[in-house]
Amino acid sequence: MTSTTSGQINPSAQSGFSNAALYDKHRPSFPAHSVSVLLDGVRVADTPQATVVDLAAGTGKFTELLADRDEGYEIIAIEPHADMRKVLEDKHLKGVSVQDGLSTDMKSLKDESVDAVIAAQAFHWFANIESLEEINRVLQPHGALGLIWNIEDYNAPKSHSATTSWEQKIQDLIHTFDDKQPRFRHEKWRSVFDSQLSSNPFTITASAEPLFALPLAENVEEWSVWLFEDALWERLSTLSQIAVLQGEERAKVKKVFEEALKGEDVERNEKGEVKLHGMTVAVWTTKIPQKGAESLFTTVKDALSGNT
Repeated sequence: MTSTTSGQINPSAQSGFSNAALYDKHRPSFPAHSVSVLLDGVRVADTPQATVVDLAAGTGKFTELLADRDEGYEIIAIEPHADMRKVLEDKHLKGVSVQDGLSTDMKSLKDESVDAVIAAQAFHWFANIESLEEINRVLQPHGALGLIWNIEDYNAPKSHSATTSWEQKIQDLIHTFDDKQPRFRHEKWRSVFDSQLSSNPFTITASAEPLFALPLAENVEEWSVWLFEDALWERLSTLSQIAVLQGEERAKVKKVFEEALKGEDVERNEKGEVKLHGMTVAVWTTKIPQKGAESLFTTVKDALSGNT
């Protein structure tokens, strides 16, 4: 699922996603509109036989959507977590090659060999410059990087106010798990793109070689879904920091969950299902070939010297 700068799968991901079958059963797919916007953004929508890497593909929640597309993509699903990779392999998806590998080491791929790299529900785990360098390496000069996340209100950043008070209570609980592990809700994954260059464009040096274009393009789609309480608990439990809890610690979390669902603003349908709110965040950017970075440096240098 993930890799660190040392080229190893993150230990928290290794343990947190060990029940891959449960993850695959309870984690949602992605909204059709968000998928279409993302694929258009990374320039492979309506492009027959485009080569697409599904990086940190997990159990294949996004891979399935790629395989179902009419474009007939050549899909390379890279996943280092053996349990998750096994679930994906057992799906036998058309046009999909499942491979072991890391965001920092896609050794099976040649330089400039793929049209797009997409990381679904995963980039926050490997938001480091080493990963950007490797992704840049395998992308063709016209290539693009796409990122997408499903974010329930209870797993959203602190800056996002939950739709209901009961979802806010669970969000507050989730934020108590300050385990220092990478999470989308921490919003630190963006900084790796900003760190490509100095914050002052006039201090760019010859060693500053941006790998991807800024600003990042972004689309946010809000959604809601109806789930029975048991299914909602199972979905919450697929969060890696909850999945590893046992005994008394897990019981405490479930008690907060159950108390929250007694709130006055819990909306239920005629079946007794609970309405859960969330959003899908899609982000994309295009590769800057090395010669593009050199051109950018030359342009800034000429501007400073008055040669333009």
